[in-house]
Amino acid sequence: MYSIRDLERLTGVKAHTIRIWEKRYNLIEPKRTDTNIRSYCDEDVKKLLNVALLNKHGFRISKLAQLSNEELRERVVALNVGLNKSSVQIEHLIISMIDLDEIKFEGVLNRSIIKNGFEETVNELLFPFFDRVGVLWQTGSIHPAQEHFVSNLVRQKLFVAIDRVVPESNPNTPTFVFFLHHQELHEIALLFYNYIAKKWGMKTLYLGQIVPFNDVKMVCDKLQPEYLFTAFTSSMEDGWVQNYIEELASTFTGTTIFISGYQCSTLGKLPGNVQIVKDIESFKRVIKVIYTNP
Repeated sequence: MYSIRDLERLTGVKAHTIRIWEKRYNLIEPKRTDTNIRSYCDEDVKKLLNVALLNKHGFRISKLAQLSNEELRERVVALNVGLNKSSVQIEHLIISMIDLDEIKFEGVLNRSIIKNGFEETVNELLFPFFDRVGVLWQTGSIHPAQEHFVSNLVRQKLFVAIDRVVPESNPNTPTFVFFLHHQELHEIALLFYNYIAKKWGMKTLYLGQIVPFNDVKMVCDKLQPEYLFTAFTSSMEDGWVQNYIEELASTFTGTTIFISGYQCSTLGKLPGNVQIVKDIESFKRVIKVIYTNP
């Protein structure tokens, strides 16, 4: 069951507006607790997501309220075919996540990949989608299992894409090591950065999630990589990320360290061998420079 605040976060429709739609148009009928607090089910969430999406694109609430759930879904599908915009597709992905519907989730992704290409789909559709999921997960509006469900589907897509890239065989090609610290699990963005580097002809070693510092040191002692790449998404104690980055920088003085993630926005002055990567396009520019001047 969902509270009205959960609906507000999931759909982007203000709680006050939801109450008006309920009262004036009988759009949804929430259950009520003994203390008269509204609660909503999955079907209510999906209906409101569809109504909110159609309303944003010019459909009147008074007309939408008269439609069945199936008729609403048909109009959303038609809207998706006509516009094919990420905002529409994100709503489809959220409904698929709520329903744990793998076929529908894969369908939305595959249609976008066919039309827009893999890189644009990840950058313009999946990253904004996961921004939304992150807010919903942190506020308790979705179950952790739903977030894990979609994360693993996307991870599979990224692994397949990475496997299709032919590895660089030139021994003089710079090496990137991609890893997450020992308390970090969120690897979707890191996987995509790894894909970009590999596609642009870099040698890459992907260590993945929850890598102890000593393991990173062992790998670097052995391979002597020119570049490290890590990310900080999960909230940590004040100062922890700054201290970790400074330890990385002082340990690997001859290595350029790229960092990304939500927590980078809170950092102070960075060591000279550390650079923040704000987004995919800025990383591509870095890679192009490295590729041109290895």
